[in-house]
Amino acid sequence: MSYRKLGRASDVRKAMLRDLTTDLFIHERIVTTETRAKEVRKTAEKMITLAKRGDLHSRRLAARYVRNEVASINEEEDAVVIQSALQKLFSDIAPRYKERQGGYTRILKTAPRRGDSAPMAIIELV
Repeated sequence: MSYRKLGRASDVRKAMLRDLTTDLFIHERIVTTETRAKEVRKTAEKMITLAKRGDLHSRRLAARYVRNEVASINEEEDAVVIQSALQKLFSDIAPRYKERQGGYTRILKTAPRRGDSAPMAIIELV
């Protein structure tokens, strides 16, 4: 198989990866285990590639995967602007990587987790 099972059933694993990918786009840096980070890298790079295309079809494909969560709230003069994770992906993150041909994420290994000594890593957008 070309993916890791991560010790979970397929529906739970897919939900976890969707959540981690969405959190990566919202916060642009998350701390997780090393194997989860390597799996999130695959999906995050695919979503950024879709966002670089920028057409309606790619937006709908990304919307199927990225959760509908609030990324930021900006209070302007008369209105409150709420930006979702999908909007942040297409309007902020994708233009940053317009000239880049891949490798949008970086995985940095950190100290093992204190409770079970699992290898931890930071995954962030470059």
